[in-house]
Amino acid sequence: MTEPTPLRYAVVTGGNKGIGLGICRELASKGVMVVLTARDEKKGLEAVEQLIKESASLSGHLVFHQLDVVDPLSVTSLADFIQTKFGKLDILVRFLTHTCKNAIFLVSGCLTFLFVFFPFQVLKF
Repeated sequence: MTEPTPLRYAVVTGGNKGIGLGICRELASKGVMVVLTARDEKKGLEAVEQLIKESASLSGHLVFHQLDVVDPLSVTSLADFIQTKFGKLDILVRFLTHTCKNAIFLVSGCLTFLFVFFPFQVLKF
């Protein structure tokens, strides 16, 4: 008898539309537990509902969590949620729909700080 494949956990930022939504759909269809994130809670919940309407089999593989990538408290809240609910994070897909005002390199810096250093320090991975 073979052992079941261990569940993997993913976070997709900007998962409520476009490419992010498509990645959420694909990961969930492969059995990955996906945390779909968006700044707007209503839009994020609607995206999860839309995906489940498309395929009921995704319902056990999708959860929404509000996230604003430029708000350290929001990032900390997500990190706490992941640590409490899953205990680990295997996949991080970063899409940025929020723009920093001055230049693209600032956006990259926001992402690098918030999603490379900050959550992993919070999660202690």
